[in-house]
Amino acid sequence: MVWLSLAFLSALLLGFYDTCKKKSLDGNAVIPVLFLNTLFSSVIFLPFILLSANSHLLEGSMFYVQSQGWEVHKYILLKSCIVLSSWTLGYFAMKHLPLTIVGPINATRPVMTLIGALLLFGERLNVWQWVGVVFAIISFFMLSRSSKKEGIDFKHNIWIIFLVGAALLGAASGLYDKYLMAPADNGGLALNSMTVQSWYNLYQMAMMGIVLLIWWWKRGKTERFRWSWYIVFISVFLCAADFVYFYALSLPAAMISIVSMVRRSSVIVSFMCGALLFHEKNLKSKAIDLLLVLVGMVFLWIGGH
Repeated sequence: MVWLSLAFLSALLLGFYDTCKKKSLDGNAVIPVLFLNTLFSSVIFLPFILLSANSHLLEGSMFYVQSQGWEVHKYILLKSCIVLSSWTLGYFAMKHLPLTIVGPINATRPVMTLIGALLLFGERLNVWQWVGVVFAIISFFMLSRSSKKEGIDFKHNIWIIFLVGAALLGAASGLYDKYLMAPADNGGLALNSMTVQSWYNLYQMAMMGIVLLIWWWKRGKTERFRWSWYIVFISVFLCAADFVYFYALSLPAAMISIVSMVRRSSVIVSFMCGALLFHEKNLKSKAIDLLLVLVGMVFLWIGGH
């Protein structure tokens, strides 16, 4: 299945994205890093918008950005609001939590998407896929126990609450993506994936520009910001991961519940980087949690075939 292979490629790119994000946020102010992420992402996609609007060079290719009116852009703007809210919570959580905790928690995000997919799109999973989901749920509860060794209480830690909020909004975004790009006969809007990805980045940059001005007025002289090239790579890896993800969803047989679950296998990359680059603690018990996530991914792969 092509769409499933694309989902795993997106997961690999997301792992590098999370690592660059953690490096960029280490001892750094969140708001300017997030603004620069939206800025560089917009710069990547702006040429495709301009070329599509002013020439025939990209017509018929996967990089073509369709010209749409407000009837379509209002849906893309809503996606921008959902994603930016998720990112804001996630960035603050990423700054204050170990990467080896953030990754496994994010890996359980598709369980939330699964529930929504079952309720909204009528998707059905086979036995192999259900087993994969169960392993993901178990891994979340085991991680909450092992994290207490680092003084992180899932029930009372504000950054864990932020991370869960980001996961909920991310799941909502995944369901909304399916609605935006699913064929009309399946109840979707059948929007061009490149159109959605290009414009939602621009809308996010505009909104973050306003937030950045408020931050600079209120906190800019007290919170420290330092430039890092990792900030650029955040946008590069994210745009590549999202492009592959949107293209996978645009394929007729794609199931949002499975694509979202597989994308979270990015935890493999981020976990390894957390151990090697950040020398994070309590790796043995976290590795067991990670193993459960991996086993879940294997069952999903088998079920997908």
